[in-house]
Amino acid sequence: MKFLYTAILLLLSTTAFCSGGDTIRLTLHDVVELAKGNSIASKQAVTTRETKYWQWRTFKSNYNPQLSLTGNLPGYSKTNLQVLQPDGTILFQPIHNDNSEMTLNFSQSITATGATIYGQTQLQRFDDFDRHNVLYNGVPYAIGISQPLGQYNSLKWEKRIQPLLYNESKQAYIEAQEQISITATGYFFDLLLAQVNLQIAQTNYSNTENILKIANTKFQMGKITRNEILQLQLELLNAKKAVGNAKRDMELATLNLRSYISQEGDDRITLIVPESISSMTVSADRVLEEAYANRSDAIAFVRRIAEAKRDVAIAHGQTGLTAALTANLGTSNSAPNIAGVYRSPQTQQLIQLTFSIPVLDWGRSKSKIKTAEANEKFTEYAVEQDKQTFKQQIVTQVTLFNQMKEQVGLTAQADSIAGEKYQIAKERYVLGNLSITDLSIAFQENDQAKRDYVAALRDFWSAYYQLRYLSLFDFDSNQKITYK
Repeated sequence: MKFLYTAILLLLSTTAFCSGGDTIRLTLHDVVELAKGNSIASKQAVTTRETKYWQWRTFKSNYNPQLSLTGNLPGYSKTNLQVLQPDGTILFQPIHNDNSEMTLNFSQSITATGATIYGQTQLQRFDDFDRHNVLYNGVPYAIGISQPLGQYNSLKWEKRIQPLLYNESKQAYIEAQEQISITATGYFFDLLLAQVNLQIAQTNYSNTENILKIANTKFQMGKITRNEILQLQLELLNAKKAVGNAKRDMELATLNLRSYISQEGDDRITLIVPESISSMTVSADRVLEEAYANRSDAIAFVRRIAEAKRDVAIAHGQTGLTAALTANLGTSNSAPNIAGVYRSPQTQQLIQLTFSIPVLDWGRSKSKIKTAEANEKFTEYAVEQDKQTFKQQIVTQVTLFNQMKEQVGLTAQADSIAGEKYQIAKERYVLGNLSITDLSIAFQENDQAKRDYVAALRDFWSAYYQLRYLSLFDFDSNQKITYK
């Protein structure tokens, strides 16, 4: 295995397929970190996280005291208005005044009942410019409460659902980062395989060229047939075509990787084959435990049920008897000056009950409630189905990961054996005791073994990062995955 890794590293470090510029050597870890730091997907994830954070801050502000200053300053007007006379006729009278006011309002919501308590102070000035008259009116203070009765309490339900949404968004950000790791791993191995294919193609072309020279000598000596020479010439042409195709594939893979990790410049990128694989051992039960504790989907299961119950509460709150009780206590006064407004003000009181009772709605209220209840049941069934899919996905991925560890070792051994067999086949052909067909087979087996090894590494590391994504847990360091 050590010899195999060294050999592949030497093959990948060659610069035969590159020209101009410096060389950047990157490991899988380097590519993943570059993608997390520079990719457009990473920036989009950060922006989404910030958006969700400010939505959360907006939600929390709804439960804090609110203080606002409103006004109409100035309220100047000069026009003609219609005025109804005692005999029913209308006269248009000129007016020229300024009616300005300012109001300071305070309010606080009560989550448990959905009520709102409020207080205000108001001052109004009226200037009649035609009559040179000034009058002040004001409310030194007023306090009150507005209490809905039998209605949907949005404050109570939002306080239950919004924290779930916010926690879900935080875990979704971590998932987005881990998804970037999975995508970057795919681009890494696309380029790694392209580089391996190019090196294989170049090596095969060089070897075929040398063998053809030997075969020409043997043909001149009458030891091989013309058919073998033609076969080798065809192999050489195919090898040359393979080099061209491999160069094209490598350029495309390089462009895709460079674009994803936002790596600018024209420096050559040479990837380093992962020399070791993670030795962590995981069980399906442990991964499931971490997934239910960390994944946004697990939070979404709870949130979706809560939203369905909220919709039922909305249906009940918007049908049948609805009422609201409003009570207000304060003072008011008017005077020719500001001081007079606050001198011996008059008491003002208000108590009001408003209500609405559907007398005949042809079953509309019942239909709304039954629809919401049916949707609640449907959501419960859908969540249960999603939980089963969630569990099955994790169990399958754990099984795949454990299998991939074994596959990497097996393909590495197969690659080593195929390489040794290929070397023996070359020597035997030179000595004249191996047919060109058997030599071609050895070529193909050797090439395929190298590709299979890279493919096995790809499957393992893809499964590794997929496992991190599904659990949001780093089993190598035995801790939850977090990002600042």
